[in-house]
Amino acid sequence: MKKELYKKAIAILDANFQEGGFTIPSAGLYPFQWKWDSGFIAIGFAHYDIEKAKTEMRTLLDAQWENGFIPHIVFHTENDSYFPGADFHQSELHPLSSKKYRSTGMTQPPVSGFVLQEMYRIAEDKDDMLHFIKEEIDKVFDNHVYFYKNRDPKDEGLVYIYHNWESGTDNSPVWDDIWKTMNPPEYTFVRKDTTHVDASQRPTKREYDHYLHLIDIAKEHNYDDAKIAELSPFLVQDPLFNAMLIKSNRALIELYELIGGHEDKIATLSQWQLKSIKSFNDKLFDAALGAYVHYDLRNEEPIRHITSSSFSPLFAHIPSEERAQVLVKTMMEKFGGEDKYLCASFDPTDDRFNPRKYWRGPVWINMNWMLFRGLRSNGYTDLAERIKIDSLELIQQYGFYEYFDCRRDTGDKNQTGYGGNNFSWSAALYIDMVNTD
Repeated sequence: MKKELYKKAIAILDANFQEGGFTIPSAGLYPFQWKWDSGFIAIGFAHYDIEKAKTEMRTLLDAQWENGFIPHIVFHTENDSYFPGADFHQSELHPLSSKKYRSTGMTQPPVSGFVLQEMYRIAEDKDDMLHFIKEEIDKVFDNHVYFYKNRDPKDEGLVYIYHNWESGTDNSPVWDDIWKTMNPPEYTFVRKDTTHVDASQRPTKREYDHYLHLIDIAKEHNYDDAKIAELSPFLVQDPLFNAMLIKSNRALIELYELIGGHEDKIATLSQWQLKSIKSFNDKLFDAALGAYVHYDLRNEEPIRHITSSSFSPLFAHIPSEERAQVLVKTMMEKFGGEDKYLCASFDPTDDRFNPRKYWRGPVWINMNWMLFRGLRSNGYTDLAERIKIDSLELIQQYGFYEYFDCRRDTGDKNQTGYGGNNFSWSAALYIDMVNTD
C-alpha cells in the first residue's frame, strides 16, 4: 500500500509540473504557481528529481519584484478558470513589480529560506545543491529585507499581512471579527472555484466581497506598503507568517555560514532574529489560552482564537522549553481527542469550528508537516509520530486531497477528502514524511 501511494505521489507531482518550470497545486482549481505551495512542492521533488526541485524554486524567485517582494500567485499562463486573475490584481500598478511576470500584489508565508535548507538536507550531491543555493539565496535575503523594511511599521520585528490570503489560512474564523468592522460593496463576479469544488467547502460570496475590497484598496494606492499600513482595515500580525519568517531567517544564517564570507548578512539576520523572537513571545503569546494568537494591528488588540497556526512557533524554535510544554498541553486538550485526527486548523471546541470548510476546521497536510517537524525537534517524539501517522492515514484512506475532516467517524459512509484532489503539497509532503524516520 505504501509503495503504491509513494508512486502515486510522484505521479501527481510530475503530472502537475508545467512546461514553464512550475507546479500547479491542483488541476482545474489552481492553474497557476502559488508561493508557499512551490516551497513545499520543491521539498517533495528533492527526494526523487532534484532538478525539478531547483527549477521550481528558480522559477518562483525569478518572479521577484525589484523591491524584494515575492507575490503569492505568479500568472505564468493565460487561464480563465480562476478568479480573481491577473486582470483584477493589476500588479503592474506597482512601479517596482516584475516586468517579466504578471502576479498578485500580495504575498504568502515566507517559506523559501527553510525550503532551500531542506533541499540541501535531502540532496545527495551537496556540492551541486550548495552551488544552486549560492545562486539563489540573496533573492531570499532580499525578500526578508523587504519584510522588515516595509511590513514592520513599529520596528518591533513583527511583520504585518494586509489580506487574509497572505496568511495562507484564507477563510479562518480568526478573520470573522475583522469582517464585522467592514462593509464592502457587493461585487458582481463569476466564481470559478465553486465550479470545481462543492460551494459548501469554500468561502461564501460575501466573504469574497471583503477579499476583493481589500485588493481594491491596495490597488487604489498602487500597492504602496506605507499607504496600505495607513489605510487598510485588515492589518494583522500573524503567528504562522512570522514564525515562517523566523524559521527562514535561521535557515539563511546557517546557509550563509556554510557558504562563507557573508558576515554582514549574518549579522543583519541575527539582529532581526533577536528582535523578532522577543516581540513574538512578548506580544503574541496568550497565557490564559496557552497558545500564540494573531494580533489585530489596525484595532490594537489580540484576536483570541486558537488555530493550528498557534502551534507553528514550535517549528521555528520560538517558545522556551516551559512554553512549549504549555503549547503541547493546549493542543492535546483542545485538538487531541481520540475521536479526532491531529491537527485541526481551528479549535474544535469553539462555536466557529467547521470540520469540512477549508481553514475553519479541517486538517491540512502542510500544517501537520510543520507540526510534525516542530514537535520532533523539541523532543515530543511520540506526539510528532502521532501527527505523522494521522497524516499518512488520512491520505491512505481518502487520497491526496487538499484538506480533510478531522473527525475519525463522521457517520458518512461516502466520506472523502475535500478541496482539490491530486493536490501537490499533500503529495510532496507525504514523500518527505515517509522518508523521515
